[in-house]
Amino acid sequence: MEKKTLVLGVIGADVHAVGNKILEYALTEAGFKVVNIGVMASQEEFINAAIETNADAILVSSLYGHGELDCQGFPQKCKEAGLDDVLLYVGGNLVVGKQDFEEVKKRFLEMGFHRVYPPGTMPETAIADLKKDLGIED
Repeated sequence: MEKKTLVLGVIGADVHAVGNKILEYALTEAGFKVVNIGVMASQEEFINAAIETNADAILVSSLYGHGELDCQGFPQKCKEAGLDDVLLYVGGNLVVGKQDFEEVKKRFLEMGFHRVYPPGTMPETAIADLKKDLGIED
C-alpha cells in the first residue's frame, strides 16, 4: 500500500492523550504515515503540520464537548492555506450535552468536514473510510 500521510491531533484545550495514542497506533498499523501533533493543538498547528508534511488527510479529535467551537472556521482556513485537496475528518464527543448525532454530523459536514464520527467509533471505521476516500486498495 502506498503510504499516505495523516495529521492527527486533539484540538483546543482537550487533553485526551490515550485515545489519541490508540488512534496513532491503529492508523500506523494500517499502513499510514501518522504525524501526531498531540493534544491541545490549535487550528494553525494542524494546518502547519499538513503543509509541512504534504498531508493527505487531517484527523481532528475532541472529547471534551467543545469541538464545535474549536472547529469553527477550520475548513475555510485549510482552503485559504491551499489544503483544498486534504481530507478533513473529525470525531469524538463534539458538542456539549446530549444532542442527536445526525444533527451534529450535519453541522460539521456543512462546516466543510468530509467525515464526522460519534463518540465510541472504532479506529477500523475511520481506516476503512480513509482507504476508500484516498483510493487505497487492500
